[in-house]
Amino acid sequence: MTEHYLLSWLIPLLWLLILSYAVFTFILTFFWNRIKPSGVFKFDKRIFITVIVPVRNEAENIGFLLNDLDKQHFPHEQFEVLIMDDGSVDRTAAIVRAFAANSQVNLQLIALPDTVTTSPKKWAIETAIARAKGNLIVTTDGDCRVESGWLQAIAACYAATNAKLISAPVTFSEEKSVTDHLQTVEFASLIGSGASAIAAGYPSLCNGANLAYEKNAFLEVGGFDGVRHIASGDDEFLMHKIAAKYPEGVHFLKDPRAIVTTKAHNNWQAFFCQRKRWASKWKHYQSKTPLFLALYVFACNFSLIISALLYSFGLVDGYFFLSLLSAKCLPEWLFLGSVLSFLKKPKSILYIPVTQIIYPFYVCFFGLAAQKPAYEWKGRKLV
Repeated sequence: MTEHYLLSWLIPLLWLLILSYAVFTFILTFFWNRIKPSGVFKFDKRIFITVIVPVRNEAENIGFLLNDLDKQHFPHEQFEVLIMDDGSVDRTAAIVRAFAANSQVNLQLIALPDTVTTSPKKWAIETAIARAKGNLIVTTDGDCRVESGWLQAIAACYAATNAKLISAPVTFSEEKSVTDHLQTVEFASLIGSGASAIAAGYPSLCNGANLAYEKNAFLEVGGFDGVRHIASGDDEFLMHKIAAKYPEGVHFLKDPRAIVTTKAHNNWQAFFCQRKRWASKWKHYQSKTPLFLALYVFACNFSLIISALLYSFGLVDGYFFLSLLSAKCLPEWLFLGSVLSFLKKPKSILYIPVTQIIYPFYVCFFGLAAQKPAYEWKGRKLV
């Protein structure tokens, strides 16, 4: 009797969650397809860009990024690069100095003072902005690669939209293994859903590895005031603050020239620490929209796990489980396929079904793991 009563309300609830998720995914696809490229950049001397790159022990990667910045099609006299060195103990500083001596770019290495902080990256960005000459701030990471038209695409979007903040695409490079492809698919879901939410007028997700915003907008919202104590979130918390002050001022840059790439994680510990750091931001959101979406996605993925358990114990038939699985996975395939095609990752599309099997467990695991706040980043334990 108890079992029958439980199923009488649980099964309709599972259907409701999964079908609403399917509709939600179709809505994401609709808004993703509505985003249009910004067009060709028109020379405008009023746009001066400061590229800020916080680094710590990036000797293995920083040279590639510096070469990419040196090859930008954007006029070199209209941008500067500030490399913010946060106590590197490898050859990062030496590589930057050697490159700066022979570069056409206005490139500066700034050693951050040895300050105790719970958020080193926010501290690096705030210090850089205080010195920045640019009216447009662009941030990326020391382990990233950028296209030669990167700054040109950002400037074109800024000129066309008068955006206060521009979120731009990030993906992984050189997938060599199954796990690399799975990370690419998972990351594409974040980039695509963040872009669609921006297009719908509800900014929720962005990535500091490819972000641009007006210096004045940063100062007007108080920068990282109120969130400085939170280790992560130099990107999303700032976007939420700017979106609250300028509801029409946040845009997503859907332009192949603007795609930033970075390496996928090749070990579990690094992957775990990064995803836990991301997940730990949810409970600190001031806006209810991102928090609601995080909880909603968690509930929908958890419902699929519940339905699989019901099927394994013989409480529901295979038709019920496969129907729920199809209702969730087919719209996802359509959405993720479109995003991956834009990101120039056609091979990763083949790995979508594998990701869909793992993802419900992944979301639930990190949603729970994030409740324990401590994690390690760049050799530091942060809270």
